[in-house]
Amino acid sequence: MVQGSILLVILLLGIGFIVLSTSKWKLHPFISLILAAYGIAFAAGMPVLEIGKTIRNGFGGILSYIGIVIILGTIIGTILEKSGAAITMADTVLKVVGEKRPGLAMSIIGYIVSIPVFCDSGYVILSSLKRSLAKRTKSSSVMMSVALATGLYATHTLVPPTPGPIAAAGNLGLENSLGLVIIVGIIISVITMLAGYFWATISGKKYKSNEDFEELDINYEDIKNQYESLPSPLKAFAPIIVPIILITLGSIAAFPTHPFGDGTLFTIFSFLGKPINALFIGFLFALSLLPKLNEETLSGWIGEGLKSAAIIIMVTGAGGALGQVLKSTPIGDYLGITLAKYHLGIFLPFIIAAALKTAQGSSTVALVTTSALVAPLLSSLGLASEMGRVFTVMAIGAGAMTVSHANDSFFWVVTQFSGMDVYTAYRSQTIATLVQGLVTIAVVALLSFIFV
Repeated sequence: MVQGSILLVILLLGIGFIVLSTSKWKLHPFISLILAAYGIAFAAGMPVLEIGKTIRNGFGGILSYIGIVIILGTIIGTILEKSGAAITMADTVLKVVGEKRPGLAMSIIGYIVSIPVFCDSGYVILSSLKRSLAKRTKSSSVMMSVALATGLYATHTLVPPTPGPIAAAGNLGLENSLGLVIIVGIIISVITMLAGYFWATISGKKYKSNEDFEELDINYEDIKNQYESLPSPLKAFAPIIVPIILITLGSIAAFPTHPFGDGTLFTIFSFLGKPINALFIGFLFALSLLPKLNEETLSGWIGEGLKSAAIIIMVTGAGGALGQVLKSTPIGDYLGITLAKYHLGIFLPFIIAAALKTAQGSSTVALVTTSALVAPLLSSLGLASEMGRVFTVMAIGAGAMTVSHANDSFFWVVTQFSGMDVYTAYRSQTIATLVQGLVTIAVVALLSFIFV
């Protein structure tokens, strides 16, 4: 195989191709990642008869343990959206936080909803609620819009079972430590959410959107009345909370100290804590949200979730194929030796993810691609331990939110559903994601210094 500095050139050309093909040429990320995998394999001199096998093994390897998890998580999100459970969750948070802090309420609502629901869909679902609450409390629409958007963004890139963080954890060999990733992600993403809320309050004092001058055409009660009946808070939260609790308990059961012993209790929690089992139980709870058990819900709603999951699975599998190619060539070893002398440590995954996110727009693609790229470098970066890998996922997540601008579909969802012009959106929403990313990597770096 090829050796020396030419390997770095090959890698940079591969990354450049992914960025250009997805952002400028509008090629689907799946095709882009597969083409990059083939290109890097041929250029690095991998034996020709090994290339197809390597790509196949990389694609199938990562999906063998997270494919069904992604499908179940996406179906749960679709059911939460269509059953009105997201509105129930929002209503519950409002009662707890109070209407005197509407911006914080929107941040928390977004934070919770985006764990199973993609941030784009979450914003669309909650935009009417946001407008109604802004008018009712006489709050700035810009503040409310950015608070909701940044709350959604915090968990979208940091907390499984959102597909991006799951894929990153899988690429970094954390499929059996997902509970730990969830715990750390929840802790860090709270700070990320608050950073976004902080910038939202500043933006709300400085900028206006069209919504600030519009009359409200639908109030909060009308929003709720669009559904035949809303589920109870317990039923609404269960599909999200139960799997997270089970995965966490499964991780605790696996601690070296064996807090649950090594008998029946250990077996039960270990079984229930496997992500695929925990998400399946969450799916069963989600079925209780279906208003009717008929073709529309059992086939239509679930089928819609499957269609959404298909794209995520394809991109995730393609990222796994690229990662396997990188592991099978000397690129990872050479890059690790080259970068080790710069002592970038935890900041390298952040920089790569931020560059990819800013260039091509998709947080999920940035998470999948970056985790595949840095997996072979963990030892040279001093991040090969379990906690090192967990914080690497967090660093990649921080980069994958830095920054959301015109090439990101979420940016346009926020502008279109908040009445902000592009200039205002750049100064409020885009800067908010920059603040979130920088604050998050600062927290990750501090924690990794203590625990790694």
